[in-house]
Amino acid sequence: MSPSTQTITLSNGVEMPVVGLGTWQSSPEEVIAAVKAAVKSGYRLIDTASGYHNEEAIGTAIKQLIEEEVIKRDDLFITTKAWTNQIAPGKLESALKESLQKLQLEYVNLYLAHMPAATNDDMSQQIASPVEDIWRQFDAVYKAGLTKAVGVSNWNNEQIGRALALGLTPVHNSQVELHLYFSQHDHVDFCKSHSVSVTSYATLGSPGRVNFKLPNGAKLNWAPAPSELQDANVLSIAKKNNKTPAQVLLRYVVDRGIAIIPKSVNESRIKENFDIFDFSVSPEEIKKLEESKISQRLFAQDFMIGHPEDPFVNERQ
Repeated sequence: MSPSTQTITLSNGVEMPVVGLGTWQSSPEEVIAAVKAAVKSGYRLIDTASGYHNEEAIGTAIKQLIEEEVIKRDDLFITTKAWTNQIAPGKLESALKESLQKLQLEYVNLYLAHMPAATNDDMSQQIASPVEDIWRQFDAVYKAGLTKAVGVSNWNNEQIGRALALGLTPVHNSQVELHLYFSQHDHVDFCKSHSVSVTSYATLGSPGRVNFKLPNGAKLNWAPAPSELQDANVLSIAKKNNKTPAQVLLRYVVDRGIAIIPKSVNESRIKENFDIFDFSVSPEEIKKLEESKISQRLFAQDFMIGHPEDPFVNERQ
């Protein structure tokens, strides 16, 4: 089996590649080159979001790759996400159609609710739309054929359970912050028990998050966090397998049956992040890696504080 055919089967039978290219913080100029390098290196999953402001550039890259006969549309798995204003009542279908126009696609393979907390357009006002109402909109766009699968991001177990309880289209995927120092075993176990696949973001501990700037140019004050890339057990397994610490951290998650979407705009790093199929991390090594017992969420999403659907409210107490 070639790396590009390594997949996770969603509950509706759709095959999702286990490794994809993340594009958060990738500028339009950077992301065109990154997507091309990734696809030519074997990637078939590209993950974006309306909130990343690079869907149009990704669409350009995809179109060029198809025109150059490097790839066919059917071979690609494109994920995008609806931002907080787009999950507000009555907004989702037009939001997805706008994303499709930018991506120059007739459908996406996976459409996610980026957050469970709805807001108005400039995020100055929270909208108390329950996740049940949000999920009814996702059920509708799925049944309209605008996406091959639907899911959520940054939702907690209880919120996913409420969406599933509606008896509509099931939640096919949950994309969450998940890495060695935030292993999310409870969430993964919950999702697996309900046939919901899981995708990890920040799989490498998101060292690049400190470079993030708000639209006004301001930087955020990130809480200090230990570097997983310098973890002694990670370094030991990397040395044993002649791999980099990053490759060990990625494989640690893949060997737990979870998809990954590491972000890079560096061609050699893009190739490195995909070159993880010639070794594995054993259950014993996973246990060893988790000995530190460190548990630290890096993305608190503070803008959801006070919202009735704040998924992290219990953690904030």
